Amino acid sequence: MENNNRKSGAGVSRQGSWLMMLRSLREFKKDALLTPITVMGEVVFEALIPYEIALLVNEVKAGCGLDRILHYAGILLLMALCALACGYVAGITCARASCGFAKNLRQDVFYQIQEFSFGNMDRFSSASLVTRLTTDIQNIQMAFMMLVRTAFRAPFNLLASFFMAWYMGGRMALCFLVVIPILGYGLYKIAVLSVGLFRKGFPQYDALNYKVEENIKGIRVVKSFVREKTEIAKFDETARKVQAIFTKGERYVALNNPLMQICIYGVMIFLLTQGSRLIVTTRGRLLDIGQFSTLLTYSFQILGSLMMLSMIMVVLTFTEESVQRVREVLEEASTLTSPADPVKTVRDGSVDFQGVSFQYEGSTGEPVLQDITLSVRSGEVVGIVGGTGSGKSSLVQLIPRLYDVTAGSVQVGGVDVRRYDLETLRENVAMVLQKNLLFSGTVADNLRWGNPHATQAQLEEACRWACADEFIRRLPKGYDTWIEQGGTNLSGGQKQRLCIARALLKRPRILILDDSTSAVDTRTDRAIWDALATALPGTTTFIIAQRLSSVERADRILVLDKGRIHGMGTHGELLRTDDIYQEMARSQNLLEKEREKEGTLHG
Repeated sequence: MENNNRKSGAGVSRQGSWLMMLRSLREFKKDALLTPITVMGEVVFEALIPYEIALLVNEVKAGCGLDRILHYAGILLLMALCALACGYVAGITCARASCGFAKNLRQDVFYQIQEFSFGNMDRFSSASLVTRLTTDIQNIQMAFMMLVRTAFRAPFNLLASFFMAWYMGGRMALCFLVVIPILGYGLYKIAVLSVGLFRKGFPQYDALNYKVEENIKGIRVVKSFVREKTEIAKFDETARKVQAIFTKGERYVALNNPLMQICIYGVMIFLLTQGSRLIVTTRGRLLDIGQFSTLLTYSFQILGSLMMLSMIMVVLTFTEESVQRVREVLEEASTLTSPADPVKTVRDGSVDFQGVSFQYEGSTGEPVLQDITLSVRSGEVVGIVGGTGSGKSSLVQLIPRLYDVTAGSVQVGGVDVRRYDLETLRENVAMVLQKNLLFSGTVADNLRWGNPHATQAQLEEACRWACADEFIRRLPKGYDTWIEQGGTNLSGGQKQRLCIARALLKRPRILILDDSTSAVDTRTDRAIWDALATALPGTTTFIIAQRLSSVERADRILVLDKGRIHGMGTHGELLRTDDIYQEMARSQNLLEKEREKEGTLHG
């Protein structure tokens, strides 16, 4: 489950959050600085153009010749070209800076996620992390683009236009001092009302992504149970919630335009009535036609700048939630780190659990594991069985330090796992998890996750050990056959055998098979067993299984019940002494077979 509480982000200023985001600019700082400089140049030329037009109008009114008109035309053309050049450069640098910033920020977030421990991942849903990497960073990119270009252009253009309006129209420009506060307050209220609604929309985005992710992953189950209509109804319900929230927010934002139009037409009515009266009564002494037309132009520029500022405020307020969500990921410290002076050599594959208890963070119930004490010799094969929720997977996940113990200690090679360099420890432990995950790529690409430098011969040898070579050779392109994301074009048993082969390529000191042969038949299971004994004779092996036939040849079998060791011994010993093991054997028709075998031997 995702942790929705603001941890480090709580009470942090918006400026502080943006400063953290801006660290991702790096090599694009030059473009980010050049953009506002060129924007200011564009504004200066745009502000001077109406002034030159006013002078031209006055010259024409005075009866100037063609030479003066061409003179002003040349000046206006030059100013327009300069403004265009500045705008063009600003567009390029802004695009380069914003896209580069988003690329770096997305990389920083992705790299941070790669450092997360299982505990960190438990705090965020995968759908939420996808939303943060896509929608949230896209929102931040758009806001950054407005910051480096529009956020500089709007206020600078506002000041420049107001100065020129005052210069050209004198007291007539005071009307802007009346309308600006009215428009500013109205736009502020619109932003405040809309941002609260937009903020509520992001959790709904996460929920929508979760529905899509869940449906796509389970599309075969959906179709096999003919539940398409149910899934469509669930998706529609979530989509409608997103629609309702953002539609209501957009209703407030839509008030921007009517408010702006009221202010614009109000200023125009004032300027037209008062300006016309002043021109007529003073016969152009205080205000002539050129000044009047320029004043109207500047009024549009001023009100347009206010509109830009209002949109910037809305976008920044809307983006604030995205900034905080991305900041949460960037500030999330991994719960597992290497010590200051780590051990970088694993002596052997011996494993010792000393008074181990474990509870997942945030859990308020009973610990998952309680008072586990167990010593496993290097090279020993240990089977682990027990009911659902007995703590089997949690126990083995403590060995490569995917989680840290709550109490006690886990030692590998005689050293507490918390003293190891994490990479060193995990390089010496290979795990085949319950969910057999394959990545998009060729069969060989997936196998080389175990050893990036493995030769073709080594790949084939590992696959023979895992009983995978035979079916791989039947694939269209053998080891070069493309595997779809998640291995959807392979059967469950084929995926399991590929994952086992991938783990064997590591040549680990410790091998953990977490119910990893459940999808293969008994004959193949036994063949894999025999191959493991040959391929990795000195490797300590932990085998979690529901099928007792998968562990009956183990040196020792551990029976877990409610997070405690209920029984321990060989297959034969547990059949005589442990009631849970006996019940499991009875349900799998193994107890009768064992008794028949013993009767035959005694007879």
